[in-house]
Amino acid sequence: MNIKPIGERVLLKPVEKQQKTSGGIYIPEAAQEERKEGIVKGVGAFKDGSQLPINEGDHVVYGGYSSEKFELNGVELLLIDFKDIMAKIEGVTAPSQPEQSYGGQ
Repeated sequence: MNIKPIGERVLLKPVEKQQKTSGGIYIPEAAQEERKEGIVKGVGAFKDGSQLPINEGDHVVYGGYSSEKFELNGVELLLIDFKDIMAKIEGVTAPSQPEQSYGGQ
């Protein structure tokens, strides 16, 4: 199954928060960062048909309260409005996870 966001929407795979340090010490939930991060898996377009300024594979920080959460092939995905993306995180590699196509661009 392929998923292609329509309109000014973005398909994200949420990045799981780090549960313990590299030394094996568990991080209490209260001390974990509250920001929401995700990896872009699909991108829609502006109303005029031009491309949104993000690409598949970008690591982003997002906010907002309206998102559609669902599961596809055992993977949790989010469909959010482009306006809820606050920033791209550059220079950080995404956590290594098996690549899976969601039909993006």
